[in-house]
Amino acid sequence: MNITALQRPVSLVEGVCQQLAELIRGTTSLEERWLPAERSLAEQLGVSRTVVREATKRLEQQGMLEIQHGTGIKVVNKLHRPLCDSLSLLIPDVGARLQQLNETRLSIEPDAAAFAAERATKEHIRTLRGVHEQLESSPDNAAAIEADIAMHHAIADASGNLIYRLLLDSLAEIGLASRLRTIGRIGKQTAIEHHAQILEAIERGSAAAAREAMRTHILAAGEDMDLASLKAI
Repeated sequence: MNITALQRPVSLVEGVCQQLAELIRGTTSLEERWLPAERSLAEQLGVSRTVVREATKRLEQQGMLEIQHGTGIKVVNKLHRPLCDSLSLLIPDVGARLQQLNETRLSIEPDAAAFAAERATKEHIRTLRGVHEQLESSPDNAAAIEADIAMHHAIADASGNLIYRLLLDSLAEIGLASRLRTIGRIGKQTAIEHHAQILEAIERGSAAAAREAMRTHILAAGEDMDLASLKAI
């Protein structure tokens, strides 16, 4: 992990944040999942420990670091947490959250599927097939829900758009709630059939077909959630 002294940017804290973010994005080995101690970071960056402390706090709030007092500064991948933590406060009614979730997914995921059809590599296709097989062979609803979520995340990865994946990660918890009302109520067969259609369209590179298959899937999920009954509660 290479760290260089800063060249005195307008904001030292922002400069440290930027350099640490670059280091974090480049970490691969388990040893690199921990940053050097605060004192060492300050010396290598050529700034005070106060600047390092403020920068690491900011990155922790953004979900890139986890400060474990007495242990060190751990690199994590929780960029979705700030939005995820805000949803229940912003939209306290569960029915409204699920309705708005479906509307958001309709705005994002059909295009993600279309991009995946255009951009998916052979490795992406292998991953998608593997996840689909996990859904088909899932022994219970919990495993089916996990595989369902993984499929949508894999499609976002195949789209080549990291923002799609970050948004889906941010919606993961409420996405779990929606699937408890779909797969949890009616089983996994509909999801299997819809995912197969989406996967087939992606495999043959048809953006239009992938977009339409995903749109059909999400609209059906909205119906299966029985949102009308939630609004009546």
